[in-house]
Amino acid sequence: MARYTGPVCRLCRREGTKLFLKGTRCLTEKCAVERRAYAPGQHGQSTGRRRKASEYAKQLREKQKVKRIYGLSERQFRNLFERAIKEPGVTGEALLVALESRLDNLVYRMGFATSRKQARQLVRHRHILVNGRTVDIPSYRVLVGDEVRVADASRELVQVKVALEQFGRGQPVSWIQVDTDKVLGKVTERPAQEQLIVELYSK
Repeated sequence: MARYTGPVCRLCRREGTKLFLKGTRCLTEKCAVERRAYAPGQHGQSTGRRRKASEYAKQLREKQKVKRIYGLSERQFRNLFERAIKEPGVTGEALLVALESRLDNLVYRMGFATSRKQARQLVRHRHILVNGRTVDIPSYRVLVGDEVRVADASRELVQVKVALEQFGRGQPVSWIQVDTDKVLGKVTERPAQEQLIVELYSK
């Protein structure tokens, strides 16, 4: 399935909540979800009058949220889920770790890009190094102890400078350390536990 290239605010409206697909811009702009708090399309305003959603419908919506937040296709998400099933422990936790360990997600989390979409572009255009080696695969899995940084020649890119300026000097999440002066970050531990969508693909 081709990657969605339409207006991202439409996806937020479909899920009924901000997905922050524009990254930090979602914090400053008045979102379409706030202006039109109903699903897109000609039947969007009548959604609230429909019968109560089934458990399957709720699970489907949660899965769609996760896919859209991380910018994955259905095939990519299914492949991640199937690998998570084979890992020991809680499947939801393994799925979360796989999602959070993607290189494009970490570039975004570390503040080198203002959105995951922009982070994916930086990776594809070979601006990102992992342990000193150029990696151009957005789905590349970064391990604990790996160092991610922007290539020296790419530090002057406008989008990187803007992202770092918006990011400030705070740490993004507890399991990542970032040095904004050197434009590098390091994964210090495994992402925190959280149960994600499992039941839908278990049927």
